Amino acid sequence: MTSDVTRPAAAAPAAAPYLNLLVTMVMFGSAFASSKEVVGAMPHQMAAALRFGGGGVLLIVLAAVLRGRSAPIGRSAAVRAGLVGLLGVSAYNFFFFWGLSLAPALDGSIIVPVLSPILTTATLLALRREKASWARIAGLLIGLAGAVVFLLGAGGDTSGTRLLGDLVFVAGAACWAAYSILSKSLLAGLPPLRTTAWGTAVGGLGLVVLAAPTADDVAWSSVPGPAWANVVFLAVGPTAIAYLFYYRGLRDVSPSAATVMMFTVPVFGTFFSTVFLDESFTGVQLSGTVVMLAGALLAVLGNTLVERTARLRLSPGAQVDEAS
Repeated sequence: MTSDVTRPAAAAPAAAPYLNLLVTMVMFGSAFASSKEVVGAMPHQMAAALRFGGGGVLLIVLAAVLRGRSAPIGRSAAVRAGLVGLLGVSAYNFFFFWGLSLAPALDGSIIVPVLSPILTTATLLALRREKASWARIAGLLIGLAGAVVFLLGAGGDTSGTRLLGDLVFVAGAACWAAYSILSKSLLAGLPPLRTTAWGTAVGGLGLVVLAAPTADDVAWSSVPGPAWANVVFLAVGPTAIAYLFYYRGLRDVSPSAATVMMFTVPVFGTFFSTVFLDESFTGVQLSGTVVMLAGALLAVLGNTLVERTARLRLSPGAQVDEAS
């Protein structure tokens, strides 16, 4: 078993952070369909509390078992981890499960992972923590236009709940963007297992407080077995495993680079939602998805594209071609 002690970023293989993040995205993609099954059997607040209450307990036990392999994070770091946990676990999943109670899981698997990178990049540019370029600005505008088209497509639902659910998913995407940005400063020099366990436990406790008033509304004896199986899966896979791997990956890459990996979630989310829930979206929503993805990629990778284009123009080969 490998040590959980933090190593310098240079010591890690270049692909390792992205492999960690890819595991997270597979787990996240499966969470939409699995969570939809749970919110069909109980209030969304209780579904979120059970998922992260169980995931938090599992991470605490794992951290306790491996305490000899990981240095304590300290009181100040624990407070910061807890605050970020309230944002990335409590707030995000409150909106996540609420959205699932109103709209198809397929919508959430598109809106959250695609819009989060757009909002992350926009925030970093506004704070001047990353460089702006015409490509990134254009990408943000294109991505936001795609989001509008997607939401207009959801507005065709005569019940009206799908559009409301999609707007709730947008609020969840904003929470995840803020969580990704704040987690980067939190992770500096901290062991990921203890940090993940503490943040998830505090965030899970926040969800338990929100869910407490709904406990009497749950017919516990009538909750079907498949719903309980999904609760266990959500606590282990998309929570304990996914958050731990996300923290590990985020130590060695920028928040915007980490959120690029979110673009794989719609692929996994669409697969699980169509196979297990038989869900689908409209042609307008599909068009909005394509536009959103194009804008998000341009917004996140715009500087890289501009720099590579400039290097090609200044390369000796390019100069020879121009001279000839």
